[in-house]
Amino acid sequence: MSRVTSGKVTHARHRKVVAQAKGYYGARSTNFRTAKQAVDKALQYATRDRKTRKRTFRALWIQRINAAVRAHDEQLTYSRFINGLDLAGIEVDRKVLADLAVHEPDAFGVIVDRAKSALA
Repeated sequence: MSRVTSGKVTHARHRKVVAQAKGYYGARSTNFRTAKQAVDKALQYATRDRKTRKRTFRALWIQRINAAVRAHDEQLTYSRFINGLDLAGIEVDRKVLADLAVHEPDAFGVIVDRAKSALA
């Protein structure tokens, strides 16, 4: 019976992991054993942080909307503004509202006025 070696397959697997570790510092980018640990941890972080990124962006949008609402009317808060939007039947998500607040302040002002009038 002939001897079977797995050299090609193993080398290809190692090369794939080391390629994923490109740009890492020191042995983490060249040594297979440490590169494998570093790549595994990086993939764990990537999975976790995809959820975190959604959370962080929502918080950023809320802060931008709150700042723009208060700049337009000092008495109106973010919470009351969102309630006013709901009462007015305006269905615009926070991402679009934050973008309008930054890039189209006049259009955002119209939305704020509509929400205010719905509250009154």
